[in-house]
Amino acid sequence: MNNSLLEIKDLRAGIEGKEILKGVDLSIGRGQVHAIMGPNGAGKSTLSAVLTGRPDYKVTEGSIEYDGRNLLEMTPEERSWAGIFLSFQYPVEIPGVSITNFMKTAINARRKAQGLPEMKPAEFLKLLKEKMAFVQMKGEFAKREVNVGFSGGEKKRNEIFQMAMLEPTLGILDETDSGLDVDALKIVADGVNSLRSPERSFIIITHYQKLLEYIRPDVVHVLKEGRIVRTGGPELADRIWQEGFDGIDG
Repeated sequence: MNNSLLEIKDLRAGIEGKEILKGVDLSIGRGQVHAIMGPNGAGKSTLSAVLTGRPDYKVTEGSIEYDGRNLLEMTPEERSWAGIFLSFQYPVEIPGVSITNFMKTAINARRKAQGLPEMKPAEFLKLLKEKMAFVQMKGEFAKREVNVGFSGGEKKRNEIFQMAMLEPTLGILDETDSGLDVDALKIVADGVNSLRSPERSFIIITHYQKLLEYIRPDVVHVLKEGRIVRTGGPELADRIWQEGFDGIDG
């Protein structure tokens, strides 16, 4: 069995005619947690946008294979149905849509794509309560509109709740730790750690080493000026914390 989940080769991509990723190579095995660190403007969020299929980002060269499929030929919806989940740096508000209805729609859309029947209401409500309790969200949040009036920490907690509900094959956390206090950071970390399994992988995109104290990655990459310039173990994140990114080169 091929243990590779994601293979990125010589990826070049950008937005509005500006090249941001300038030849990224990245291989992620099943069950691995990879951290991608780098300064502002390095291309970290561009990478997550390309992986999830944002149409305003254009790939000009290279290939991405996900679970044996050509990712670049898949629509954003197909990527989601195939188990790719993105936790946003800035989660959007969706007025008029309750968290309950949002999650029910998402889960049943994926089940339909997999040829499965809709989840029974009782089964769905049991899952909803279980996962809300896990991320320490009060039950009343189920009736609230998605992210409307939420604090920054509540929005991030809601992202981890959604991930726990959907149980993706590849979870991408795009600076989910930005602006979080220590308690919220631990909830994010606990959510990721509880979902770690031999079949599920994560990409954690972050500026900071703090989150990586709670989620110990298997591999750390440093992205600078659109290229991965260094790859190592968790100790690389510790070194960045001590020395900053300036001393890390290829």
